[in-house]
Amino acid sequence: MATEKPAAPPAPRAIAKLPEAVVNRIAAGEIIQRPSNALKELIENSLDAGATTIRVTVKEGGLKLLQIQDNGSGIRKSDLPILCERFTTSKIKAFEDLSSLGTYGFRGEALASISHVAHLSVTTKTRDETCAWKAAYADGALIPLKPGGDAAPLPCAGNDGTVEDLFYNTPQRLRSLRPANEEYARILSVVTAYSIHNAGVSFVCKKTSSSSSSTGDVNTSIGASTLDNIGVLYGEAVRRELVEVQAVSEELGVKVRAWCSGANYQAKRSTFLFFINHRYVDCTSLKRALEAFYSTLLAKNTHPFVYLSLSISPSKIDVNVHPTKKEVAFEDEDEVVQLVCEKLAEVLEKQGESRSYKVQTLLPTSGTPTAPRTLAGSSATATPAASTSRKPSTSSSTKPAKVAPNKLVRTDAQSQTLDAMFPTLPTTSTIRAGDKTREAADDQDRSSKKRKSDHNPAFASQLAAEQAAQKSARVRIAQSECALTSVRQLRKEVVEARHEGLDALIKGHIFVGVADLETCKSMIQHQTKLYIVDHAAIGEELFYQLGLRHFGRFSRIKLQPPQDLRKLVQLAVDRASGGGAGNPAPPKIVERVFSTLHGARAMLDEYFSFSISDDGKIESLPLVLPGYSPDMNKLPLFLLRIGAHVDWEHEKPCFATFLRELAFFYSPAPSPTAPPAPHSQDQVDAQKRTIQHVLFPAAKQYLVPPEKLLKKDVVLATSLEALFRVFERC
Repeated sequence: MATEKPAAPPAPRAIAKLPEAVVNRIAAGEIIQRPSNALKELIENSLDAGATTIRVTVKEGGLKLLQIQDNGSGIRKSDLPILCERFTTSKIKAFEDLSSLGTYGFRGEALASISHVAHLSVTTKTRDETCAWKAAYADGALIPLKPGGDAAPLPCAGNDGTVEDLFYNTPQRLRSLRPANEEYARILSVVTAYSIHNAGVSFVCKKTSSSSSSTGDVNTSIGASTLDNIGVLYGEAVRRELVEVQAVSEELGVKVRAWCSGANYQAKRSTFLFFINHRYVDCTSLKRALEAFYSTLLAKNTHPFVYLSLSISPSKIDVNVHPTKKEVAFEDEDEVVQLVCEKLAEVLEKQGESRSYKVQTLLPTSGTPTAPRTLAGSSATATPAASTSRKPSTSSSTKPAKVAPNKLVRTDAQSQTLDAMFPTLPTTSTIRAGDKTREAADDQDRSSKKRKSDHNPAFASQLAAEQAAQKSARVRIAQSECALTSVRQLRKEVVEARHEGLDALIKGHIFVGVADLETCKSMIQHQTKLYIVDHAAIGEELFYQLGLRHFGRFSRIKLQPPQDLRKLVQLAVDRASGGGAGNPAPPKIVERVFSTLHGARAMLDEYFSFSISDDGKIESLPLVLPGYSPDMNKLPLFLLRIGAHVDWEHEKPCFATFLRELAFFYSPAPSPTAPPAPHSQDQVDAQKRTIQHVLFPAAKQYLVPPEKLLKKDVVLATSLEALFRVFERC
């Protein structure tokens, strides 16, 4: 039986350079994805030109006609020949100008891209010229305004620019767009956002079919404020529910100004208008944080209104990360988001507002209707007049939704805790008569507070408030400014390795307790699930990331007196080899490690505040987390490991491996080589308190957890649902 031979693999295709027209059209498709993108670019050009009046006219959702009229500074006639060529701009001269950019446009691709996918005409006039000039463009070049004419600007009267037949040469894109009314709705959303942010600039947006030339779907005046424009565009009902939020952080270099809805606001969909350095952008982290904030404030299935403007130093923001400038990247993103949420919480708390409801009293059949009244939760309740002819109807919808027992999570400090079921044991420490130590007094005070809180609900509330105040008073660790490419890459790798599910778990966890110090196991709760976590592994990853955060700006732990580097290295080698006084460490190893660290002392001091004197004495160590001290029993091993494991030849691996070893030194794991030292009960309690009140709060605030922690360091122990299934069978 004959067998068929396998087909020969196809020959490799030749690589050819695409024609310039194809390249330009592909690039245009990335920037101009739909009519609203073209409009956004044109509005930003008008605002950059100092326009105070912008008028938009639209036909068939912007596909047939998109006309912009403004009173800006205009374009010089001499610049019109290259106006629509790619990468022609008046905003920047060099790449370094992006670090101080204060305008909307900068790449010089907007008009060029529009000319590759639409028929574009520009009519412009500067204040110094006696007449306007009109020019037409196709594929980035000037074309005749009339067939057979000259491809040059012609004098005329007018101040408008027109985009016609958008996507006429890209039928696939044209077919993929939504109907004209939906595209027009997107255009209105862009004009609405920019009119709110640019209070003082008059915006008009209308369809060509509108009968009156003075009105439109968007119509704002020059003298209106931001809040006035919100009232005009979203209604007075929205305007009344907004509160102003302002914040300034010199440390982060950011200014916040916002108008946000309060507890009384009810809407079926969210409205988020984010502007960063005056750019209308999407910010996923900010949106997610505000949605989580409002989820605890608003009624179910209701959503907030937020207009937010962030002003950040141009040197801390990268505007060139998205083809349509829809997104930007900026430093200290988590800290800025936290600042916004904290300030919003403060403003809403000061308002002291409660939810209000419109109700109608229950009336007899022959009575006169009573005007609706507003019932506020914090004010005196109004009792409706009951009818004598019929019983009031009771609606089941007024009852609060009942939560299943297996979904309940304890959040009330007045509820009884498990600790209250166990007797309080007397302290084992010896206290001399008449000389009670401060630590013992603090322990007794804490025990007293614990017993009071279990039996006194008012005291429990006060204690919970004190603990919340202590939690909010944590030290903020700002990220240092570093121009080294290697450090920036390492920081970027940390962010890219983030695991969303684990990040939500760490950010929203509740600490339960330390299960075992020897094996470094602690227990945390997230919603209805209980997890066993390796607090040493979590601490080691946290300290590595904090080391990157501190890079070049570490605080110092000064050693008094300074410690001899050579002796500490020798001690570490003795421990590792199992040697002692009769079996000294090999001198070559000790000298090699000593010479390596002594030779790198200038770099260690500059970047890590790790100071070694000329005579080989360790004078200071880097402080990674305020309030947390490393185990000095691990110092000899730390010195040996950085001398042997750090890649001192290459910059990026050097910083990465050194910070990993520094994180190992700081982690709460016991030293694998140092002999176990006896610990008193007070020392054990102090270690547990440090893990609970310093390590895990810092992880909640700063840790960006990678996926590798899920493999063995975070294990699901049980869940409330699983426990209920077990007890139901009993």
